[in-house]
Amino acid sequence: MSEVLIQNETFVNLLNEVGIPSYTPSANAQALLQVEAKYIKDLKINVSNVLNNSQNLNRKEALLLALSVAVNERFDLLKQSFTELATAAGATEAEIAEVIACTSLMNTNNVFYRFRHFMHKDFYNNQPAGIKMSIMMSPVLGKEFFELLSLVVSSINGCEMCVTSHEQSVLQHNSSESRVFEAVKLGAVIKGLITILS
Repeated sequence: MSEVLIQNETFVNLLNEVGIPSYTPSANAQALLQVEAKYIKDLKINVSNVLNNSQNLNRKEALLLALSVAVNERFDLLKQSFTELATAAGATEAEIAEVIACTSLMNTNNVFYRFRHFMHKDFYNNQPAGIKMSIMMSPVLGKEFFELLSLVVSSINGCEMCVTSHEQSVLQHNSSESRVFEAVKLGAVIKGLITILS
């Protein structure tokens, strides 16, 4: 399999782009590499575009959002590489830690608020959530980016209530729909990448 990996220059470039040159192909990656699938080129272009060619996200922001997806999907290989790349782009240890904490909090909230949304019962909706969320009050990442990060993770986890709430909050913090669009697209592309690499 390593010969196929070396022969597929596009895939090697993709791995270098995300900082994992010593990757051992998963079954999904092997299936694509064995037939020189055209999708590898699409994936490389999509990943490169969201990490490097955003009009509304800087490099550090793009990498921190990518990190949140890797944390959310429990894919340690990309978690490590995106941590290193984000650090090289200027992210602090406190910012990295907050991305991890925010992703954990959104996993909590996404399950809880999806349940409320699905049930449509006054009893559940009227009970205090009782979930401690002090991290949201004065985030190291800044309120707008913390909300954007929350929106991306909530989009991946499919919580309509959280997506709607965080999108409104992002816009209230002087952001733009274009920035929201690019951030969610980045989350979608990195999730797709993880589908192949894991």
